[in-house]
Amino acid sequence: MNKNTIKSIGAVLAGFITVFALSVVTDTILEKLGVFPPQNDPGSSLPWMLMLALIYRSIYAIVGFYVAATLAPSRPMRHAIILGIIGLVFAILGMIANWDKSTASTAWYPISLVILTLPCAWLGGKLRLSFEVKNS
Repeated sequence: MNKNTIKSIGAVLAGFITVFALSVVTDTILEKLGVFPPQNDPGSSLPWMLMLALIYRSIYAIVGFYVAATLAPSRPMRHAIILGIIGLVFAILGMIANWDKSTASTAWYPISLVILTLPCAWLGGKLRLSFEVKNS
């Protein structure tokens, strides 16, 4: 494996870890504050809770895709999109695995995660490219 391949894998992994860590920390804080129910009681999630989670997770996803693009040795948008595809696979698998737990009032949440993943990846990569242009 050459040096750029290792850097590319590291960039995508760093973006993934960024999204995961920010989401888990925020979920934990909101649970400790009593805003969200405990993880073992997901059935009590209200639509406003899911909307809040969708908003901050989308922002964190954009940040993670930006991180992947920033750390990429070349082709930043490609790295953001590769991470986006990985995120899309996880979103689809999560939707399938939890579909039977969804109700009519909460089914929109996993569908939204699937729909928003690639646009967030594009936006994260685009932000990185726009900062690159401004700094040149």
